[in-house]
Amino acid sequence: MSSLYDLAFVNITYHEDKPDGFQFRTINHTVNVRSITFNGVHHYQYSYPTINISTEAVYNLAYLKFSGSGMNILPCKLISALPSLETLDLSDNLLKDFGFWWFQCSNTSVFPKLRKLYLSKNRFSSLSFISKKTHQMKTLESLDLSFNSIELDKACSWPAHLIELSLGNNNLGNSVFKFLSSNFERIDLSKTGITAITQENLSQFPKLTHLKLSSNSIQVIPADLMAPALLSLYVDQNAITSISREVFPGLPRLQTFKAGSNPFVCSCDSYWFVTVLNKSMLPDWPFDYTCNTPPLFAGLPLSEYKTGQLSCETWLQVVVAFSVIIVICIALGLVFYKCDGAWYIKMLWVWIRVKRRGKKHSNMLKNASFSYHAFISYSHQDCGWVDSQLVPSLEGSGFSLCVHARDFIPGDWIIDNIINCVESSYKTLFVLSKHFVQSEWCNYELFFAQHRAISIQKDSLVFILLEPIPADSLPKKFLRLRHLLRQQTYLEWPKDERKQQVFWSSLKSMLHMADKSMVLKDVATAISDTVSHF
Repeated sequence: MSSLYDLAFVNITYHEDKPDGFQFRTINHTVNVRSITFNGVHHYQYSYPTINISTEAVYNLAYLKFSGSGMNILPCKLISALPSLETLDLSDNLLKDFGFWWFQCSNTSVFPKLRKLYLSKNRFSSLSFISKKTHQMKTLESLDLSFNSIELDKACSWPAHLIELSLGNNNLGNSVFKFLSSNFERIDLSKTGITAITQENLSQFPKLTHLKLSSNSIQVIPADLMAPALLSLYVDQNAITSISREVFPGLPRLQTFKAGSNPFVCSCDSYWFVTVLNKSMLPDWPFDYTCNTPPLFAGLPLSEYKTGQLSCETWLQVVVAFSVIIVICIALGLVFYKCDGAWYIKMLWVWIRVKRRGKKHSNMLKNASFSYHAFISYSHQDCGWVDSQLVPSLEGSGFSLCVHARDFIPGDWIIDNIINCVESSYKTLFVLSKHFVQSEWCNYELFFAQHRAISIQKDSLVFILLEPIPADSLPKKFLRLRHLLRQQTYLEWPKDERKQQVFWSSLKSMLHMADKSMVLKDVATAISDTVSHF
């Protein structure tokens, strides 16, 4: 005799012990029932349960569930006899398109207050037919068609008041978006065979707030997604290997993001996801996020994946690289300055010209004659000794000398004159003094003559030491001169006139031939003649 509001028959067996079935008697105390549930009704084969309920008893019913009862046809009277019904759950039955919308039923009104309709785990097929029939339900907001055999046969026409649709576990493919309404706010397309999602798909739903794409084959979430109203996005159990940070600016209102059970690649692409993304929006973090590749990290929880910030942050790499480059440039600049690099760079391209010229004239000594016996390299401050002693003595003995003050071609570049004179002379005489090592042009002449000695004629250099030169007075550019003086014999200008005769004999012998043994022989003869005079 109590006031009954909720009545549920769960997992019951119907024995059909009465021919007129189950009678739900109506008394005054039962007219307040708001919810009736039949969930799991087992019965004999080919003998469906008969349940008789007075419309008076269910007039105020707001919730009705017949699930797992084997229902294949919805009774006609039930459609219009429940004016207050808001939620109808007919999941897990045998209903088809025309089993729910029985063609023999004529109704003046169809569930006038129904807001939620659950038809999952049935045998519905035509999505276009269902979309058309939902127009009869003037207040319907949510429709569940998951676990059916839905086919995308024709264009769909959905009512504007329907804002939620579930099509999960139907083989629909990527084209399913074309059959949905732009008024939908909640869409469930879990396990529907979708392989890709694009901005074109989402742009059809400006009011979309909740989207479920779980258990599909999506590999990438595009960075250009724009869904300003989206609050919840499920992409778990797909084939996504990484999630770009560029995805989230297009989803400004996103509060829930479920992306677990994907084959994540533990690399820099996942670094920001682990370290930067707000984990409060991930309901399945951290248990459903694990590394799939590389094999070294397979099975490792994504929350435990650690990598250096330097190896993943591009801006930091640029800063470090730029800093290193600046340090290297400064170091090289200091070395360049200390080692007189400007002079060497200036000489580099000249050396290349000499190298090319050396290749062309590598056989010059075999087939060509020289214009001069010697080219004299000296400082202009030593011109007194050169003009009064060296040139008269050698030219008086028949030697042809090239002197820059006299034989350089006017108008030609000085370095070209130096190169031409060095290559046109059998020997190059260097008059060494303190003034010589301070001369820039003398350094050039030494450079080109030494290059010729290396590449063409090894004994073409003759050094005359006019005065002692302390080793510590040699500039850096003349360090190779110190090395040459250690390896080659040089002539020292003696103050004693008797020794000067030996000097001239030695020098003239060097200008006659390149064979060192002959030079030594002439020097020895000259020394003997000089000694015999005394």
